[in-house]
Amino acid sequence: MRQLVEYIKKNLSKGYAPETLKWSLIDQGEPRSSVERAIKTANKELAKKLPKFEEKPRIKVKKEPILQEIEKPKLSERLSDFWYNLKEIFRS
Repeated sequence: MRQLVEYIKKNLSKGYAPETLKWSLIDQGEPRSSVERAIKTANKELAKKLPKFEEKPRIKVKKEPILQEIEKPKLSERLSDFWYNLKEIFRS
């Protein structure tokens, strides 16, 4: 069992997926229950080696404006433009 756990740990650290290792070992004749127990044990042992976080990492998002605000024309300017355009329509 120990050899199986070490084999799995070594190959997990190389980047192989646990499911790939599982079926590879089963295809080579290892009992399915032994392989599944060995994978669980290997995962637990590898998890113990990982650094523990004391606090949750903080993610900072910097918000930048995408568009600049466009100043709306005043009502008097809009009315003036409207009357000007209306006069131009009647002249043509």
